[in-house]
Amino acid sequence: MRILFSILLASLLISCSHTNEVLKVGEKAPDFSLQDSKGNEFTLSDYRNETPVIIYFYPKANTPGCTKEACGIRDNYSKFEESGIKVFGISTDSKDAIQQFIADHNLNFTLLSDESKEVSQKYGVLNESGKANRITFIIDKYGNLSNILKDINVETHADQVFELAKKLL
Repeated sequence: MRILFSILLASLLISCSHTNEVLKVGEKAPDFSLQDSKGNEFTLSDYRNETPVIIYFYPKANTPGCTKEACGIRDNYSKFEESGIKVFGISTDSKDAIQQFIADHNLNFTLLSDESKEVSQKYGVLNESGKANRITFIIDKYGNLSNILKDINVETHADQVFELAKKLL
């Protein structure tokens, strides 16, 4: 029984220890469908052949770093919109927590709830505490991963991802 428990525990730890090394620049971005705080569904492949997409994973709504990062996107969102670049923020927070985050900071772009953690696992960003690590993926209009940013400076994130995505237009 002890051996069986050890095997099950090891299997669980291996399956939960995904890192962003799973995905590589140049590969197809895993498709997904997630809902925003109001229940509207967004599917990544709907933007294929149309526009670059920025997907940024953040750990938890209304925490200092996540708030700075989101407010940076909010303050620069007109540049993204004018260029036709789509931005999605994704966390494992509930739709209610995301709705409160949007209201508290007057956020003007789409935040998606990955409460099931399936998309975070697909993208290899889920950490041992069950939250998403702060990692950004920039996807070209053909659905390929163009950039994977791991070391995020929340102060300059919006400008950095805009410049990288703009090169894909």
